[in-house]
Amino acid sequence: MRSVRQCQRIFFLCLFSVSVFAPIVFVSRRLQNISSIGRKEFIEDISAVKHRPDVLKLNSDEQEGGQSLKEPKLVVYEDRGFGSVANYSASDKIDGDVEDSIDAGDKPEVQRNGTSTRSSKEDQKMQKKVVPTKSHGKDDPTRTVVQRIQKSPARGSTDKKVKEMKDQLVRAKAYLNFAPPGSNSHFVKELKLRIKELERAMGDPSKDTNLSRSAWQKSRAMEASLSKASHIYSDCSAMATKLRAMTYNAEEQVRVQQDQAAYLLHLAARTTLKGLHCLTMRLTAEYFALLPEERKFDNQQKVHDQDLHHYAIFSDNVLACAVVVNSTVSSALVLPLLFKPMDPEKIVFHIVTDSLNLPAISMWFLLNPPVKATLDIRSMQDFEWLSPKRRSALEKHNSRDPRYTSALNHLRFYLPDVFPLLNKILLFDHDVVVQRDLSELWNVNMMGKVNGAVQTCQEGEGSFRRMDTYINFSDPFVSERFDPNSCTWAFGMNLFDLQEWRRQNLTAVYSSYLQMNGRDPLWKAGSLPLGWLIFYNQTVPLDKRWQILGLGYDSGIPRSEIDRAAVIHYDGVMKPWLEIGIGKYKGYWSRRISYHHPYLQQCNIHE
Repeated sequence: MRSVRQCQRIFFLCLFSVSVFAPIVFVSRRLQNISSIGRKEFIEDISAVKHRPDVLKLNSDEQEGGQSLKEPKLVVYEDRGFGSVANYSASDKIDGDVEDSIDAGDKPEVQRNGTSTRSSKEDQKMQKKVVPTKSHGKDDPTRTVVQRIQKSPARGSTDKKVKEMKDQLVRAKAYLNFAPPGSNSHFVKELKLRIKELERAMGDPSKDTNLSRSAWQKSRAMEASLSKASHIYSDCSAMATKLRAMTYNAEEQVRVQQDQAAYLLHLAARTTLKGLHCLTMRLTAEYFALLPEERKFDNQQKVHDQDLHHYAIFSDNVLACAVVVNSTVSSALVLPLLFKPMDPEKIVFHIVTDSLNLPAISMWFLLNPPVKATLDIRSMQDFEWLSPKRRSALEKHNSRDPRYTSALNHLRFYLPDVFPLLNKILLFDHDVVVQRDLSELWNVNMMGKVNGAVQTCQEGEGSFRRMDTYINFSDPFVSERFDPNSCTWAFGMNLFDLQEWRRQNLTAVYSSYLQMNGRDPLWKAGSLPLGWLIFYNQTVPLDKRWQILGLGYDSGIPRSEIDRAAVIHYDGVMKPWLEIGIGKYKGYWSRRISYHHPYLQQCNIHE
């Protein structure tokens, strides 16, 4: 019995020794068959893999399709020459540095998937870089490797993926609406999760390059869920109906928001700034503290001198009047050497305001008189010929905006009565800034017409206006007398021949139109369309360089055009003294104000 066990033990030990030593002997014999040349090539192959350039970026089309990620092959092109290059097709999106552009005579491209997808024109847009592989530190000129090649994307496709992701969100929400109310199925949970993940991953990008890697991954996951939803909800007509309903709701929301924004914008335009109200109150208090003889301005004998240049401003804003006066005087003092500077002593400013703001405006110019220029400041309540009946007629307009119903705004149509001793006057709106000397305007040939203004009839420009935009041409009275295609013009800087105005009695025409508008609306609220009717065929076009419009509503005006204009006009609701004013234009206005003035500092008025 003992001998049997001993034999079994010996047998098992022999089997164990065979199982241990046999593999060792087998592997050692196989290793001996590997030659030194084979070992060298094996090491070179390993080295080539280790030091190979970074893998190429995936094709964007493959990413969008949600296919599995595959590493592009390392293309090796062997040739006897030294400049051989292997290129990927133009549809490949490859990262890397760009050096030389490919010429038309380059070697044929290596095809992917057995087909060529690049035309010769696209070849010329590709770029190449030759990188020789190394073997034991020595260059091998017969082997070249394609370096990463980058093709610059088209301009129109830089936000293609962003738009696609937004469309995915819309489609997902549309599918989500097909689910029954209160449904909490597995697919509904999945779709809600995909929407939340994609919105969080996207953020608010404007270009594809701003998207994170997670956003691309979430987009692929969303596309898979949408594909599943298209099989669950396969009714195309129901989907189309739902998308139309969503589009209509979105458009309605946009319209409501636009209306609300427009209302708030106009409300802000009609609001008096706290600092401006403070300034008016302080100036008014100082004005009434003066003696009657201290309230008078110098050189009042020049107010009616026909040989001087007369400028009129109708305003209730003290800072706006200050900017117009200061900019006009300073522009007359700074001229090129080729021109003779205009003497500021020939400038007379006529400021017409209401009785409430007369003390403040008067006090400001008593404290800050313009250099050598003459000032004439009056209240419209002092005009005896402007009866209460006429004032009430001015306010009968279908508008809640006080800028349109203000008697001060319509007083411009009574210029011959306001200045009975003058023959010519240049009217300014209070939202303009003068940048050039205006003395040449007084030499313009009026050709027997009343109004000289810059026209706004050039279609395509921001200031373009048509008469039928603001005037009711369905009324027979209007359609028989006026052409809707006739050229329009702008208020803001207008040269008026008051003698010709009186001769044609245009103020009476204004009164008759005003009465007719009270019965049947002929124009929209505002004095501009009324001016088009009154001065129809009575306007001389001025060169556009005299005045540029739109600084109160158009943020795209080139700086070169602004600097070239003699007068810049902040027409629109975004005035430069308001918080809603366009920031990049405010400097032209604010540089004409001395913000270190004590009153401005005390009222917290700053740039």
